[in-house]
Amino acid sequence: MTLTTRIAWDDTVLPFQLDRSDIRGRVARLDQTLDQVLSQHDYPTEVEAMVAEAALLTALIGQTMKLRWKLSLQVRGSGAIRLIATDFFAPGDDDTPARIRAYASYDAEKLVKGADPFSQIGKGYFAILIDQGSGTTPYQGITPLAGGSLAACAEAYFAQSEQLPTRFELSYGLSREPGQPAHWRAGGVMLQHMPKASPLMANDGASGEDGLLAATDLLDEEEGENWSRANILLDTAEALELIGPSVGPTDLLLRLFHEEGPRVYDALPVQFGCTCSADRVRTSLSIYSARDIGHMTTEDGRVTADCQFCGAHYEFDPRTLGFEAELPPEAEGGDDSAR
Repeated sequence: MTLTTRIAWDDTVLPFQLDRSDIRGRVARLDQTLDQVLSQHDYPTEVEAMVAEAALLTALIGQTMKLRWKLSLQVRGSGAIRLIATDFFAPGDDDTPARIRAYASYDAEKLVKGADPFSQIGKGYFAILIDQGSGTTPYQGITPLAGGSLAACAEAYFAQSEQLPTRFELSYGLSREPGQPAHWRAGGVMLQHMPKASPLMANDGASGEDGLLAATDLLDEEEGENWSRANILLDTAEALELIGPSVGPTDLLLRLFHEEGPRVYDALPVQFGCTCSADRVRTSLSIYSARDIGHMTTEDGRVTADCQFCGAHYEFDPRTLGFEAELPPEAEGGDDSAR
């Protein structure tokens, strides 16, 4: 693969369809985007790995979002890694990239260096929230953590909440090329059986972990054969093929699924992006009384806020905040900008 071709595929999500199997899917590659997501923080390697996997899942799942929609993925656990949160902002129009941001909360004292990252989340849940914009009610689906990876949790989520057989094959980690510093890369494939018009299935006889539905519980005999064949083919994908950069997504699809009639669509570029701003912070504080704002005020007479996603720092005059504000925002003279 030439450098130009590699750059064209990095930080993209490529949708495709397997005509013979009635299966759709996506191939994602994250390079600079993932590096920017992680560089906003100084996470231990175990936490970085979980954020990388979550960001990759978010890119693969979020590609289906309509213009201006937002998809959020959240993992909460009882272990050392307490929270992983990601956001996918769909493009505002057809000519702009999607944006991804992510962060994690963890207990450094409980974190076991070198231990399996997923095991350090503990018991908890995996959730996806879809926000269609103002005037709509966000949709949220939740499933227990299960299966030994965030990818397995996402598969369980789609089986339970969407009744869609789904498979993820992911690869992520520190990449070191000759003469270049190590940086994070991630890549993966998502397969999903096309939705059926049949009624939703009950959980009776579910064969998944902890009584959850598995993909095969949602398919009839012929569909199950197609699904099994596509999954066997995906099993042959190697980690370096998934993560790149030497194998392009179209070359990978052709190698894996040439007998399934793969058809690709336009790739979606993705980049790191945060939507935080002084106005958004001010709006979030508008529900508080002057007394509440007083409790938030520092000794030097300012109210401060930090964005957990990008690390931006904001400072405000407390008299301009809350529903009992004494002064308009303009009275601060623009001093509430990020630092």
